[in-house]
Amino acid sequence: MKNILIVGAGKGIGLKTAELLREENLFTISRNLTPELEVLETHFFQLDASKDDLSKVSLPEELHGLIFCPGSINLKPFSRLTEEDFLADFQQNVTGAVRIIQKCLPALKKSGAASVVLFSTVAAKVGMPFHTSIAASKGAVEGFAKSLAAELAPQKIRVNVIAPSLSDTQLASVLLSTAEKREASAKRHPLQRIGSSEDSAQLAAFLVSDQSSWITGQVIGVDGGLGNIKL
Repeated sequence: MKNILIVGAGKGIGLKTAELLREENLFTISRNLTPELEVLETHFFQLDASKDDLSKVSLPEELHGLIFCPGSINLKPFSRLTEEDFLADFQQNVTGAVRIIQKCLPALKKSGAASVVLFSTVAAKVGMPFHTSIAASKGAVEGFAKSLAAELAPQKIRVNVIAPSLSDTQLASVLLSTAEKREASAKRHPLQRIGSSEDSAQLAAFLVSDQSSWITGQVIGVDGGLGNIKL
């Protein structure tokens, strides 16, 4: 049984990942304890990893996996974005990951073989209008992860990134609020459908498993082909 910490486990991809890994010894962090997460009976800590005091997070001596799921969808024309918008996205997506990884690093090293999974977005690879703030912060996540993967490889700690396209989660609900919006989004993807939480969660579960022990420093698209295919 592995000790695995999932940050952002209250809903969406984080919750689905927790459900898939429920047989492991799970530690979870979320700003809210949702009923769906509570039923999993994890070691839960209620806080915002990007700014709250992490000293209250009590971890085991060895940690085999860390999955950092928090994200944001702050879509505005560049002319309407403020400096505060960019800083808020960076704090949530990059600073939050940095803080929790530094907190977990001693336990990750002691495990002898650990995996860190971060999340980006297809918009960091494919230029999309109104995505400048989120693409900037998620692009930083990708660069950070590759450098960290190189630095931690001698300690047998793997670091990989999942880069989804728009998925049917609560975070994206405004963008998928009508049948017309859902159809238009599906048609933008070569596989002609919207992603699901499970699409990304299955990959996250694989990346913290022993089956992925020779994979590190990768940014893996879970995007219906949008990142690499043009029809």
